Amino acid sequence: MKKVELYTDGACQGNPGPGGWAALLLYGGNEKLVTGSDPDTTNNRMELMAVIGGLEALKEPVELTVFSDSKYITNAFNQHWIDNWVDNRWKASTGKPVKNPDLWQKILELKRPHQIEWKWVKGHSGNVHNERVDQAAVNASFQTIP
Repeated sequence: MKKVELYTDGACQGNPGPGGWAALLLYGGNEKLVTGSDPDTTNNRMELMAVIGGLEALKEPVELTVFSDSKYITNAFNQHWIDNWVDNRWKASTGKPVKNPDLWQKILELKRPHQIEWKWVKGHSGNVHNERVDQAAVNASFQTIP
């Protein structure tokens, strides 16, 4: 099984406001950058869309390491929040509805064929791949502003 790295980031101009996301897939010496935007969104939705965009770009099952500067995403999987959300019908431990269940459900669907490790990377700390997706997400967010 191929080993692929995925760097993701989301950005929002205001929260809510115009947003963008970016996902960078790295395999061997190859790379693929995918981006998208939304004219009225939140930063967390863009972080989730970056993961979705990266997963959708995969053509076959892989061993995937997802790098994100969003603890919202990495903790959801590494601390098994998402398992609890599913078990509790998309309610958080507080009893309130989980935000963005549509996107979380899409990630769960897309991640099925892959073996995934979720790693948090500190944002704006000089990690070249994280900096690259950050800039691409910011650029994408400005594409929706008239």
